[in-house]
Amino acid sequence: MRVKKTAIVRDISSLFYTPILLSIVGLFFVFEASSVKSFSEFGNSFYYFNLQSVWIVFGIIAMFFFSFIDYHKLYYLSFPLMMITLILLVVVLIPGIGSQAGGARRWLDLGIINFQPTEIAKFSVIIYLSSWFIHRERKRFFSFVVLLGMLIFLIILQPDMGTAIIVFSLSIIVYFLAGIQLTYLVVLIPISFLGFLLLVQSSSYRFQRLLAFLNPSSDPLGIGYHVNQILISLGNGGLLGQGFGASRQKFLFLPEAHTDSIFAIIAEEFGFIGGFILIFSFFALLYSIYRISQKAPDRYGKLLAGGILAYFALQITINLSGMVNLLPLTGVPLPFISYGGSNLLVSFSLLGILLNIAKRTKKL
Repeated sequence: MRVKKTAIVRDISSLFYTPILLSIVGLFFVFEASSVKSFSEFGNSFYYFNLQSVWIVFGIIAMFFFSFIDYHKLYYLSFPLMMITLILLVVVLIPGIGSQAGGARRWLDLGIINFQPTEIAKFSVIIYLSSWFIHRERKRFFSFVVLLGMLIFLIILQPDMGTAIIVFSLSIIVYFLAGIQLTYLVVLIPISFLGFLLLVQSSSYRFQRLLAFLNPSSDPLGIGYHVNQILISLGNGGLLGQGFGASRQKFLFLPEAHTDSIFAIIAEEFGFIGGFILIFSFFALLYSIYRISQKAPDRYGKLLAGGILAYFALQITINLSGMVNLLPLTGVPLPFISYGGSNLLVSFSLLGILLNIAKRTKKL
């Protein structure tokens, strides 16, 4: 029993300290990657650094908040949370309310802050489906598909293919973990895959992105520019990197250097060794989450922890795979490292729920 409690304490410590350490590391690289852009746009090299600092504080507060709330109470919040999410996904599409940037309408501008309803959607899907599937009741597959279809449809309209893939994958994983009518997934998954291929083919921009992924050198100054600049960053880094602050790609060569592509800047400055240490830190975090999901005291805790594990695993895998051209670039941020308040707040909140599950496991 003492060995078990010691292991849980170790997992709790990892869940608490690792994301804070990662976010601090990310904060320095957000400044590194955005200082030139910040100065050129706002006349202040610390603009994005200051905003990210505020979001880290809010994120840690959110983690503490959820760590002290009994995770069973989330059951009663799951339905209103999903309804609010659907409303926000509709509202963000309304011209004049949703903010548009880069051809996408994904942000709600509240004056002081901007946030992305799609990030709230990831949080809501985990909470709602885990609450919905506590009991192994049949005849829920049709309702599940309808809800999933509504979410994906609203997210695609923004458009945000990366988040649509994550929300779809999260939903399928939570459904699988619940163990309800799994045979239906044999039909749903291939049909959904064909649907995503049709979406790619129906949009010239998505189709060009796919072509750039298959052959980055085909249009190096056009649609392939982003992925080629990432590969240049990785190549410049070599084994040990150029050194802290020595990145050349941050001088407005690499698009989204402080957000989705920040790993390329890290690898350029600290090389393969620095990139490996960062990836190892993520694996350590995922392993701690996995251990807590295995030891969760009840079915609800297992579903929540499993969904949260899937969330972090998907975000990390899709982002890093895009960086090394194993997957097309989809605009998915790297948790705790990339600039972005919405993703940071959701990530810390989910870890707070995990901490609450772990603490209740420790008491058993």
